[in-house]
Amino acid sequence: MPKKVSEIDEGFVLKTPLSSMQTKTGSWRAFRAVIDYNKCITCGICWSLCPEPAIYLKDNKYTVDYDYCKGCGICAQECPVKAISMVRESD
Repeated sequence: MPKKVSEIDEGFVLKTPLSSMQTKTGSWRAFRAVIDYNKCITCGICWSLCPEPAIYLKDNKYTVDYDYCKGCGICAQECPVKAISMVRESD
């Protein structure tokens, strides 16, 4: 019979959710977002829709921080000029 939440050892229960800034992607990402700066119009849609802190503005260009990019592809799907492509990670 499964244990009740009150019976589970506290070591296995997160008392508060972890911030994305505390949970780097690691090596499990299958795809990464790559921005083609020749196509990018710097609209910020990718930044505003990214569920992680993976896209940021640097030197007036949106940049992907691969430490936090999970490879979900939302940015590529929503980019109005298709400036972002999802590239398979190599082994």
